[in-house]
Amino acid sequence: MLGFTPESFPPILILRRTMKPQPHPCRSPLHLHALAFTSLLACALPSPALAQSTASAPLPSMVVSGSMQEQPVDDLPQSIDVITAGQLEEQQSQSLRDALQDLPNTSVRTAPARLAVGASSSAFARDGNTGINIRGIGGNRVLMTVDGIRMPRSYVSRSAIFDREYLSLELFKRIELLRGPASALYGSDGLAGVVNFVTLDPQDFLGEDRTLGGRVAVQYGSEDDGKLLAGTLAGKASESAQWMLTAQLRRAHAPKTMGDNDAPDSRRTRANPQDDGDQALLAKVVLSPGGGQRHVLGFEHVNRDSDVALLSSRTPQPSKPADVLGESSRYDAARNRITWDARYDVASGWADQVRTIVAAQQGKSRRVGTSDLNSGVHRVRDNRYQERLWQLGLQAEKVLRAGEWTHRLAYGAEYTRNHISNLYDGLAPLAPDVFPLKRFPDTRESTSALYLQDETVWGDWTFTPGLRIDHFAIDVTSQSGFYPPAAQPGKSLSKAAVLPKLGVLWRASSEWSLFGQYSQGLRAPEPGQLNDHFEAVVPGARVVIQPNPNLQPERSRGLEIGARARLERLKLDATAFVNDYSNLIVDAEFIQEVGTTRYFQSVNIGRARIHGFELKGSYDWGVLGQGRLSSTFSWGMARGKNRETGQPLNSVDPAQATLGVRYDTAPWSLWANLRYRQAKRPGDIDNSAIFNSKPDVQFATPSFTTLDVGGQWRLAKDTRLNLAIHNLTNRKYWLWSDVYGQSASSAVLDAYTQPGRSLRVSLVKDF
Repeated sequence: MLGFTPESFPPILILRRTMKPQPHPCRSPLHLHALAFTSLLACALPSPALAQSTASAPLPSMVVSGSMQEQPVDDLPQSIDVITAGQLEEQQSQSLRDALQDLPNTSVRTAPARLAVGASSSAFARDGNTGINIRGIGGNRVLMTVDGIRMPRSYVSRSAIFDREYLSLELFKRIELLRGPASALYGSDGLAGVVNFVTLDPQDFLGEDRTLGGRVAVQYGSEDDGKLLAGTLAGKASESAQWMLTAQLRRAHAPKTMGDNDAPDSRRTRANPQDDGDQALLAKVVLSPGGGQRHVLGFEHVNRDSDVALLSSRTPQPSKPADVLGESSRYDAARNRITWDARYDVASGWADQVRTIVAAQQGKSRRVGTSDLNSGVHRVRDNRYQERLWQLGLQAEKVLRAGEWTHRLAYGAEYTRNHISNLYDGLAPLAPDVFPLKRFPDTRESTSALYLQDETVWGDWTFTPGLRIDHFAIDVTSQSGFYPPAAQPGKSLSKAAVLPKLGVLWRASSEWSLFGQYSQGLRAPEPGQLNDHFEAVVPGARVVIQPNPNLQPERSRGLEIGARARLERLKLDATAFVNDYSNLIVDAEFIQEVGTTRYFQSVNIGRARIHGFELKGSYDWGVLGQGRLSSTFSWGMARGKNRETGQPLNSVDPAQATLGVRYDTAPWSLWANLRYRQAKRPGDIDNSAIFNSKPDVQFATPSFTTLDVGGQWRLAKDTRLNLAIHNLTNRKYWLWSDVYGQSASSAVLDAYTQPGRSLRVSLVKDF
């Protein structure tokens, strides 16, 4: 039965195939070929590992993102990555980028704080927002959820970036990354994929018989002088009630760059002086009153703040009235979530289990920039963005058996309502702005959906057809503060779509399986893309970003095929994909130039395509001395093109490969990870994406290889010391996700380099 048990496939889908005895590895031709292939791959790839492997045979990775029911990843006909709490701890991940950096065709976009007031930056103009990039597209096209609850999105309005990292990794026991459109059970707007963050539960600390437990962790990272303190306390109040409280506090400075220019002005390439803070709190109460009921009441609070002295904004030799003498920036972001997640065993003719979700969430960000000009003007920009989200969900599951066929039906309804607002205030506005104002009008987004998925097992085959009917509405609730100065009032928009999905998995043998999936996605324009209005004067030009009330929803059609090998020592996953997009929205596309005025607008690309492949896996070399030696590897590549103009899509990252080796014993582990990024080829860059100046040639990042080494010392059964040295060779390098849009002639490109050699150390104690 391919190594599955009834318990590992809850609560249904018991395969009827009897597992054949596995041949001895020395006599298996498949095994010998796999060993030779892995050895060649290890020699050929100049790159590192996905994460950790363990000294003993690992348990199957579990995931809920594929079907909303926890089950092994290998049972799903799609590409999914799982990052566990143990991996996050050992790698000492301090940010979302750290956590996802070794996954093929995946990146997280960040940028240094260099400008605050009255600035318009091309660094984010093409993609329009910051966040996770999967298979060449990202930002808000990646659906991010916490325990299945949607997270707020990012918003960019040229002079203010509000990102998506309302997160604290200390709160999570698992990160699940699902690639490609997930239209059946999740919102169809996840064109690139879904990233679900699964929070800790009291049971994770209590086990079967404990009434009190928890964890304390301290961490230090030298690349930003970051210090972290985190603690969890969980308890069992009765046989039917458990509780948990997790808190985290972190303080840090700006990540160090490899720039060596310390000038206190625009020539500066070292990081600006910066103080960062992160606070997080997670509280849970789990009630099991009997009768097959389980209720989880949860509260999550995450707060981030950052103070930056923007030395890099200063004019080296002030002579004009608008020259900057000094600037500073303050950023605050907070997310609050309250959730009631209930499950019921109903055992009726229409359902075996029912799940209901009620969640309320608020995400708000504020960025205040101050500037002193040579003219004596004191300028202030106070920019705010807020989302208030309600989410209601009802899902039923039913298992049906007919002869050799087993079906698990999952069907339900979902409704979300999101009130989105922004406000720009301050002192000394530039014409035509009159404070206070709004870049887009107050907007109410609502989505309603019905969905059905049938997971069917027949012998060695699993078929997973699904259908989702989505309706969205973008309704302008108030023009106050927006029109005027905008040239036209904000527009509303609504659409509906029927989105199919089909996945197929074939267990060719006890060692090999093949899978494929076709799915569709639909993503509505964001309020800012639909109605955003912005004007600014930059050196030598005037920039105008116009609303586009004619924007159409983005559509995607994704196809992936893959193979999995689960040999005695080798674990291998290979996937090829092609995603076609229609009406793909590109922010701030250059429209025309009239005199010294350059006009930009969010526009639809009629047709675009991204294709590529991913290869990942691990190899267990067996016992060596007193421990066990193992390797991990990955390789991903993607190409993207605007099929109307023939130009490449700049959001597609260069190819990435990783290779890791680790050695595990009972008291300690050692590991080394190589990470390789291919150079960005000039032919893969659309140079029309720089909007601060006339069309120019963009900076093409060179290739690089970095080496990280580290280890874990298990001082006692419940105490672990983790140590890691990142970028051991002190390599100077850039990530394409951070610099696309930057001119190749820029004198401050070193400001966008990644940290050099750095140390991380942490101590974790369970009790």
